[in-house]
Amino acid sequence: MFIEPHAHMVSRTTDDYRQMALAGCVAISEPAFWAGFDRLSPDGFEGYFRHLTEFEPNRAAQFGIQHYAWVCLNPKEGEDRKLASEVLKRMPKYLELPNVIGVGEIGLNRVTQNELATFSDHVSFALEHNQLILIHTPHLEDKYKGTKITIDALLKFQNLDPGRVMMDHAEEHTIDMILQNGFCTGLTLYPETKVSIPRAADIIEMYGADRIYVNSACDWGHSLPLAVPQFMMEMRRRGHPESLIHRLVYENPIRFMGQSPKFRVKL
Repeated sequence: MFIEPHAHMVSRTTDDYRQMALAGCVAISEPAFWAGFDRLSPDGFEGYFRHLTEFEPNRAAQFGIQHYAWVCLNPKEGEDRKLASEVLKRMPKYLELPNVIGVGEIGLNRVTQNELATFSDHVSFALEHNQLILIHTPHLEDKYKGTKITIDALLKFQNLDPGRVMMDHAEEHTIDMILQNGFCTGLTLYPETKVSIPRAADIIEMYGADRIYVNSACDWGHSLPLAVPQFMMEMRRRGHPESLIHRLVYENPIRFMGQSPKFRVKL
């Protein structure tokens, strides 16, 4: 049994839901993300938010999977400050829906001043509405720099509880600064980029399981919707106890997302 804390099911087939259910998935959390192109208007985001909160929960329910969503303007679109402001104005009504558990995935893409301002606006919005926050940390050469800038920006919010913030896509050179500052973190299991399954197991062996979960972040790129159960197999192959594996793939996601009263999966 496992929870998939970060999956972009809008880009996956219904068969993927079926296979995930057969592998033991009981709940999926789907953050808002880039559509493959920059949306041109707030109406484009509204259509996407409706897809996340209406269509995907119905697909998941066919296989007994609970589906939860996050809403935001994605980091790749954060450069457009006017659009970001207009989208934020339309987001409150989605926070009232029973399956929306927070604001995300927000963060930085090219680490520009406009992106940073849009990110800070989203954090302020989340705090104003008492929402959990899910953060995308940048890719490749900007990973360390972008993660540090993100943390520095977060620490400026004196009323921010780091335990209510999940900084996703951590890697070996960024996880320590995330954990040292009290944030939760996610290891994204990709076959080529981000973190491979063996590397994720290595990181757990180095840092333990506190405030860490694993996810597939599966989308339309080269990704694996069954990455979490494959990680479970790797941990078993290495001789780790079932209690540790269960903590990483079930208990830790509940401890983080369960801070939202809407998240119904229980320990």
